[in-house]
Amino acid sequence: MKLIFCLLFNLAAVACTTNVSIDSVPRNSNPGIDQRSYKLGNIGAFGEMVNVGIALSAALTPEEMDALIEEAAHVAKRNNVKIHREKEFLVTDLFPESVTNGKHVLLIYKGNTKEEYMALKNKKAKLIESKQYKGQARKEIARQFGRMLSYPESKIDELINQNKPKK
Repeated sequence: MKLIFCLLFNLAAVACTTNVSIDSVPRNSNPGIDQRSYKLGNIGAFGEMVNVGIALSAALTPEEMDALIEEAAHVAKRNNVKIHREKEFLVTDLFPESVTNGKHVLLIYKGNTKEEYMALKNKKAKLIESKQYKGQARKEIARQFGRMLSYPESKIDELINQNKPKK
């Protein structure tokens, strides 16, 4: 803990003594962020956070996912979590379909949450098949998915209200 405090203190001290201000950085400058590493870092961060539950990576094109899936598996292993490449993401009223349409998402999970996710996907498919995926049944699928993601009920309500289907 002392080491982390010292590192943060030194970093802050160096930052305070530099003569670079935010106003001196050109608006069009590209800080050179390596997007592949950034995305893998996000996967690692979620991996550290997942105890019992599920988290999602960013929705990526199949080509982007191909480029990082192998390293993502290593990151997941280091964080004692598993990943599953979801090519047909469970679309609910939590998120607009356009966010994941044609894209792949990594499920980052521990325990049996992947099976719970798949069961929820199957439940939705059966509701659609029987033409019952509407009203309260539709809302309940979104709620169950939100709970799997550990969202508070207030956030689930907010997202459902934002993304409810147009009549």
